[in-house]
Amino acid sequence: MKKILSLICLMATVLMATAQVNFSVSYKRVSPTEIDIIFTGTADKGWHVYGTSIPDGGPNPAVFGTDKIKGAKLKGSLKGGPGLKKAHDEMFGMEIQFYEHKAQYTQRVELTAQNYELEGYLQFSACNDENCLPPTDVPARLKGTDGPASAAAVEEPAAEEPATLTEEEPTAEADSAMVAPASTEGTDGWWASSIEELKKFDIAENTAGQSLWMIFLMGILGGLVALVTPCVWPIIPMTVSFFLKRSGDRSQGIRDAVIYGISIVVIYVALGLVVTGLFGASALNDLSTNAVFNILFFLMLVIFGASFLGGFEITLPSSWSNSIDGKAEQASGLMAIFLMAFTLSLVSFSCTGPIIGFLLVEASTGGGGILAPTVGMFGFALALALPFSFFALFPALLKKTSRGGSWMNTVKVTLGFVELAFSLKFLSVADLAYGWHILDRETFLALWIVLFACLGIYLLGLIKFPHDDEDERHTTVPRFFLALCSLAFAIYMIPGLWGAPCKAVSAFAPPVSTQDFNLDSDEVEAPFRDYEAGMQYARQTGKPVMVDFTGHGCVNCRKMENAVWRDPQVRDLLMKDYVLISLYVDEKTPLPAMQIVQEQGKEVRLRTIGDRWSYLQRSKFGCNAQPYYFILDNDGHVIAEPRSYNEDVPAYTKWLKSALETYKNAR
Repeated sequence: MKKILSLICLMATVLMATAQVNFSVSYKRVSPTEIDIIFTGTADKGWHVYGTSIPDGGPNPAVFGTDKIKGAKLKGSLKGGPGLKKAHDEMFGMEIQFYEHKAQYTQRVELTAQNYELEGYLQFSACNDENCLPPTDVPARLKGTDGPASAAAVEEPAAEEPATLTEEEPTAEADSAMVAPASTEGTDGWWASSIEELKKFDIAENTAGQSLWMIFLMGILGGLVALVTPCVWPIIPMTVSFFLKRSGDRSQGIRDAVIYGISIVVIYVALGLVVTGLFGASALNDLSTNAVFNILFFLMLVIFGASFLGGFEITLPSSWSNSIDGKAEQASGLMAIFLMAFTLSLVSFSCTGPIIGFLLVEASTGGGGILAPTVGMFGFALALALPFSFFALFPALLKKTSRGGSWMNTVKVTLGFVELAFSLKFLSVADLAYGWHILDRETFLALWIVLFACLGIYLLGLIKFPHDDEDERHTTVPRFFLALCSLAFAIYMIPGLWGAPCKAVSAFAPPVSTQDFNLDSDEVEAPFRDYEAGMQYARQTGKPVMVDFTGHGCVNCRKMENAVWRDPQVRDLLMKDYVLISLYVDEKTPLPAMQIVQEQGKEVRLRTIGDRWSYLQRSKFGCNAQPYYFILDNDGHVIAEPRSYNEDVPAYTKWLKSALETYKNAR
C-alpha cells in the first residue's frame, strides 16, 4: 500500500525528535554544593538509545556538553541509569550498550560560586532496525544564587529559599561565539525547502511486510523439504487411505482428510504462537544479537545436523505418541481427527524437528516482528498439510507415489550438511561478541567451502553415511545436478578468502572487517562530504547530485554501501554519472562558530558539522532518518522520489537510471 511521502516527511518534521525518543529533564539537589541533572527518556517500540560507553568505531554514545558554564563545573562524566542492555552488533563487530523503552542519564554538577549559571545539553543517538536518528540534543539550564557561599544558610530553617531549578529554553541572546547560519545567498536555493516538491512522489517501501512474506515463503520451503523426508512421505498414502476407508461414503472420507490437513495447520501455527508468547516482540529482536542465544542455536543446529547425517536419532518418548494414538482411537468425530494429526507431528519429529527449529530461529531473528514465528509455522504447516488433502481428493494418484527409497535418506543427509553450514552463522555472532576471533570471515568461508564441497562429493556417491544404501552403485541424474550446484557454490566462495564480496553469502558470513587479507578495491567513497562544495562541482560539470544522508554510527548505512553500492552498475552510475555527496549527521567536528536557527518556533543551536547536515535534512527535505538518498538537479530541486534502506539492487539501479534520464530531458 502506497503512502504519500510528503505526509510522512511533514509528520517526521514535527514528530521525529519526540515521537521515537522523548526526553524530559529534572533536577535534584544532592548536597549544598552538588546538583544532579537527570534526563529521563521514553523510546517508541522498536527504537533503542545508545549508552554512554561505546568503543571506538561504534555508534555515537550519549554525552553531556556545555555551551556556557559559570560558577560551576562538571563532576565526572555522564552516567547511565538502570535498564542498560548489552548485545553484540554484527555490523560494528563489537558489544554495544543500549536502552529500550526507557533510558536515564545523570550529570552531576559541582557549584563553585554563590552565583552560578549553566547552559548544557544531553546529546543522544537512537536507531531502530531500519533507520537511525542523528545525534539529538536535549537542553538543560541551571541558574541560582545559592552556591557554596550560602551553603550554611541553606541548612538553616530561617534561611532564604534557594532558587528554583527549572528547565528553560535557551535565551535569544547569542554569545559572541554564536552566529546565524550561513546565508544561502549565492547558492540559488540549495538550502531552500523541497518539501512541496516531494509531495508529487509516492513510496511503497514496507520492509516489515517484505520480511513476513520472506518468512512465509521460507516456511513453505521448509514444509516441502519435510514432506519428502523418510518420516513424513510414507505416511501420506497410509493416512489418506485410512480416511477414505473410514467411511463408506467417499465424500465423508474426503471431508475428514481435509479436516486432518487443517488440524496440522492449527497445530503448527499454535507452536508459532507459543514461541511468540514466550519471547514477546522485544525479546525476538534481541535474539539476533544475543550471544548466549546464538551459542544455543549453534549447538542445536549442530546436534540436528549430526542427527540428519545418521549419527543418532532424535525422537520424542514413545509413550507420548502411544498415548495420543490411544486417545485418538477412543475419541470420535473432529477430536479423533485432531489427535491423529497431533500423532503425526510427534511421530515425524525426528525429521521435522530440525527444520522447525531452524525455521523458528530464522523467523525470530529475521526482522519480521512479533508475527514472524506464527507466519513461518503457517507456511510450514500449509506445505505439509496440502498433500494429505490433495491425495484425498484424487486417491488414484496414491498408486503413483513412491513409498520410500534411498532418495529419502539422500534428502536427509543433504539437510544435515545445510544445518551444519547455517549453524556457523550463529557461532559467528557469539564469536564476535566475545572477541574469540576463531571464526573470522576467511575461517567461516573456508568451513563453508569444505562443507559444500563434501556435500557435492557425497551426492556423487564418493562418501557414505550410516543409513546410506551400500548396494547403490549409480549416481542418479538429480543427484548429479545437485552435486554440480554444490561444488560450483563451493568454488564461487573461494575468491572470498582474498576479500571478494561473495554477495550470495554476505548475509551469513562475518563482516569483511574481520578478514586479515583483503584485496577488494570496489568500495564506493563519496568525493564530497560538504554540501555546498559538492553542489558547486555538480554545477560546473553539469551532473545531477545524489545526496546521501548517513552517519558513522548508522548500521543500515553500512549495509547499503556493502550490499548495493558495490554492485558494478550502481558503482559506475554513482562515480561517473552523479556527483555523490555523503553528509554525516553525526560528524563531531565543531563548526568555526556556533549557529543558531529557528525551527518549529524554537531556537536550535548547531555546534558541529553533523548538526548542520541534520538541520539541512530536516529543513529542506522534512525528514530526519538515515540512510536517506535524494537526487537533485544543479539548482537543488528534487527530481526523483527519495529512497531509504532497501537492499534491492535492481530497483536501486533502475531508480538511478530513471532519475538520470529525467535530469537529461529537463536540460
